[in-house]
Amino acid sequence: MRLRITLVLALLAPVATAQQPDMPGMDMHSHSMDSMAAPTNLIQAEIAHTSSGTSIEPASTPVSMLMVHRDGWMLMLHGNASISDIQQHADSPRGADKLYSTNWIMPMATREFGSNGRFGQLTLRTMLSLEPATISGRQFPQLFQQGETAFGKPIVDGQHPHDFVMELAALYDLRLGQHTLLSFYAAPVGDPAIGPTAYPHRLTASENPLAALDHHQQDSTHIAFNVLTGGLTWHSLRIEASGFHGGEPAEARWHFQPSSNGLTIDSYSTRLTFSPTPNWTSQYSIAHITSPEALYPGENQQRQTASLMYNRPLGPATSDGTHSGNWSSTLVWGRTLSLTDHSKENSYLLESLLQFHSRNFLFTRIENAGRSNELLLNPGSTLPTGFTESPIGHVQSYSLGYDRQYHIAPHLLAAPGAQFTLYNTPAALVSTYGQHPFGAVAFLRLRIAP
Repeated sequence: MRLRITLVLALLAPVATAQQPDMPGMDMHSHSMDSMAAPTNLIQAEIAHTSSGTSIEPASTPVSMLMVHRDGWMLMLHGNASISDIQQHADSPRGADKLYSTNWIMPMATREFGSNGRFGQLTLRTMLSLEPATISGRQFPQLFQQGETAFGKPIVDGQHPHDFVMELAALYDLRLGQHTLLSFYAAPVGDPAIGPTAYPHRLTASENPLAALDHHQQDSTHIAFNVLTGGLTWHSLRIEASGFHGGEPAEARWHFQPSSNGLTIDSYSTRLTFSPTPNWTSQYSIAHITSPEALYPGENQQRQTASLMYNRPLGPATSDGTHSGNWSSTLVWGRTLSLTDHSKENSYLLESLLQFHSRNFLFTRIENAGRSNELLLNPGSTLPTGFTESPIGHVQSYSLGYDRQYHIAPHLLAAPGAQFTLYNTPAALVSTYGQHPFGAVAFLRLRIAP
């Protein structure tokens, strides 16, 4: 495990120390794209491109990011890593323990063309993760979590690592007027227009080292192959359409590997976003996803999501526009409908994060997640011949956590913390898990800072 922790620190440390204010030809700046000021509306938030894919959070959402201007380009970098020790208890062998790390880093380069961007803005961006190295056994334990495979077997009570290349994308934005923006997104690996900002990248989940149980009903498409998206924004309203490959990533996490049914663009989605003020944003999306699950290759899905996000800076603003506190909340509904047998799973999520006295973070996540009968299988077992996946009930989870942040090196923040989660088991799974299993995580969170 020492080697895995070293890999995570090695990924972050050179970035945090290499960009110094006195480097020739370079000027350090504090945060945001539009005239170096924080976004104040939907169009400015879109142009900043600080979220996954073309999703957005409220314009007032703070982002911890390094920014450098050089030769007409704006170079940006932000990233997050957690080193976690999870301990779980259930009335069965289902509760497991593990030391692991989740992590990602996002370099981005942006350039405007013409006077004041008259001919548009080009953004090149990638997201990389060392999770294939820092999560052994192709999963880490998480009670009631399911989705994708490890060694060809369904993951039960576990979360898979993300790919080394989480995103590789080009974005082009063209202003058609003061209040109108035309946008294009192309990504061999990227995030189509489905759902809110995916949980690894949204502020309300930024201190939480665990994946959302609702992940596969809400935002599991945030790593998809061959994504093409077009969007039109007018004032506070945006509509987008995407084409992409529906198959989930295969287990070869270090390189681009086709899913079991290739890489063709076979799925599509539409998303409507409404952001009436800098503190609010909402979206509704619907998608047709072709054969997403490797274990069920003939099953297509329809997915619908709706979400509401609120962000509010707290305390007086300093000279650089930052605040000593912030409160952010996310409410999400997701539904996955099988187009084979018309079974459906609904999920509901509420997240909230309170930053106070600058260095303190208190966070919660409450979920009501639809689960399937895969949870009746023994973890690590092969899918039985003739097995048909079907809904089995809803799991409720209640998480509460806290961490405290410290500046440990130039451009590097660290926050030790802990989280406790209590579950409520549906009747069909009580004999397997017990009525109220629980888990706790102690973690150290690392983050790039301006």
